Amino acid sequence: MSVPARKIVVTGGAGAIGSHLVDRLLAERRGPVVVFDNLSRGRLANLASHHDEQRLEVIMGDVRDADAVRAAVRGADVVYHLAAQSTVLRGARHPEETFTTNVVGTFNVLQAAAAAHVHRIVFASSREVYGEPIALPVDEDAPLAAINLYGASKAAAEAICRVVQREHALEIVILRFANVFGPRDFGRVIPCWLERAFAGHALEIYGGEQVLDFIWVGHAVDALARAAALEAPVPPVNVASGIGTSLTSLAQRISCLVGRPGHVQYLPARPMEVKRFVANVERMRRLLGIEPPTDPLEELPALLGERSPVLA
Repeated sequence: MSVPARKIVVTGGAGAIGSHLVDRLLAERRGPVVVFDNLSRGRLANLASHHDEQRLEVIMGDVRDADAVRAAVRGADVVYHLAAQSTVLRGARHPEETFTTNVVGTFNVLQAAAAAHVHRIVFASSREVYGEPIALPVDEDAPLAAINLYGASKAAAEAICRVVQREHALEIVILRFANVFGPRDFGRVIPCWLERAFAGHALEIYGGEQVLDFIWVGHAVDALARAAALEAPVPPVNVASGIGTSLTSLAQRISCLVGRPGHVQYLPARPMEVKRFVANVERMRRLLGIEPPTDPLEELPALLGERSPVLA
């Protein structure tokens, strides 16, 4: 008699990364998948292709609601914790929401997972935990010195992960994502610039010195899926391309892709934004078996038909 596959829970599973992970899980495994999302950034439309999928359950809930989290996690084998207030600018404008969602919410998920005897937790952290690096590329042993509240909240959540892992013998893998881009996203630099370029508006760069590390959402999903199969204990892993892209060159590339003359408008730098980040990805290669492309933006043309659910 075959043993039925236990369920997997994806907090933030209706979001840009989470919904692509749900696509992968439903395609590659037999068991049930539970999406837990308050739809602050997630969209039910991101899961519309699975409308008739009986293995998928969508729970509208907030990770700050400990009772709702416990109910969702009960009986799970793996929990992917992606739910977060996930933007730097909103973190600066809404500090209480950022702290309670990213720190208290993560604590609730970990406590619920411990009580449910979950086998593995994969936590989506961010390159923002490093702050402004002293040197590039940044490896996982670099100091955590966030310069904005979003990064600080993710660093605090990582600390809670380490404590709960030690106290409850949970298997927790921390993935530190660089700038993930792909379909279904909005409000970040690439989808915003595509929208502005299509409309013939200037592409705004705050400062002009920024060099960032972009990674396609498909590679981010690869990392999440493979992290769940790793043998613990596993140290934090950067998920990135390992290649720096200046925002000026990104603006030029988007303008060429859209087929309209690009106009870049330089504005004063914003103090909460990291100017330069490129990750060391050797640990990702070694532990996750992921080889990033030589051109981190090679999938950019796939977004030409994409329209933001907010701006469309």
